[in-house]
Order: sequence, then C-alpha cells, then structure tokens
Amino acid sequence: MAYFAAVLARTGAGWDVSETELDDVETLADLADLAREAAEDEDTVLVFIEQEDAWFAVVRVDGEDDPRIFVSDAAAAARSSYGAVLTDELIEQDGEADFDDLDNLVAELDDEDAASGTDEDDDEDDADTATGLGAAPVGPLGDSEILAEYGLGAGDLMALAGEGADSGDALAEIAEALGCGEVLEAVR
Repeated sequence: MAYFAAVLARTGAGWDVSETELDDVETLADLADLAREAAEDEDTVLVFIEQEDAWFAVVRVDGEDDPRIFVSDAAAAARSSYGAVLTDELIEQDGEADFDDLDNLVAELDDEDAASGTDEDDDEDDADTATGLGAAPVGPLGDSEILAEYGLGAGDLMALAGEGADSGDALAEIAEALGCGEVLEAVR
C-alpha cells in the first residue's frame, strides 16, 4: 500500500517541510527520533502520515516530551504496519488511563467468585474476545487538541477525520491552517 510521510519542523521563519521515508520506523520511539532529528533546537516537529486516502495521522514531538498522536481512523490504520505502530500505542495509553486499577478490580472479582464458589475465567475470556478488548475503534483516536495552538481546534480536526473524509485533502487543509500548504504540496 502506498504511503506518504512528511516531516514539518517549526523554525523561526515558519515551517520547514520535507518528505520522509518510514522504512526504518518500527516503534513510536523510532518515529519520535526521526522527528527530533529535523528539529531546530527544541521546537515543534509534526509528522504527517497518509495511506492511500484510507487514513491519516499527525504525530507531534515537542523537544523531549512524549509524542502526541492523532489518527483519523484507528481501525483502518491498525491494518497497516505504520498505522499499527500508532494505534497500538494509543490503545495502550487509553487502556492505562481507563484501567489504572484493573488488577485490583480483577482481584476483588476473583475473591468474590472464590467466596461464591463459581469460576468464571472461561466466561471472562469469551467476553474479552466478544467486546474486542484492545481492538482499534472505527473512527478517530488520539489527541484531537494536537494542533489547537496553531488555530486548528479539536472540532476542526475531527471534521477532517469524519466519515467519508479524504485523508490527502485533510492533510492539505491542516497544512493550509499551519501556513505551509504550498510547501507541503511541493513535496507530495
């Protein structure tokens, strides 16, 4: 499948945009390192990734901070190698936030089951599979406020990621909002 990837590095004069290859990217840390190599000092670097109008992603790296990620359609992205790197990270982060105390909850439920004499381990495994625990959701996933300080709020970004949206057009609109639309188009 055809991918397009570009690195947008914030500089004193605006945005420096260059197309990039993701062949050596296997983890989010690899992608963050690629972005940091393009950074001027500790300035913001964005990585745009698009796959054949199926999905797009924006990854933001600010200095040594953890990368922030937005994916337009997590289910579509999860079916591709580069997208899976991002969606797996987002699902892991979401799971950590939603299930911070999961171990204690499971222990409490196990204690209750032991007290009542029932064993529901098989039922729990079936329930996880049926609900798709850990599966990528259809639609946008991640930090929708990723570009808010550049004038592209969450509502605007979500509209670009909505059903039927064209990911190439969406990245072009994002670049226009950032003031680097012509430069991005030149590297496409």
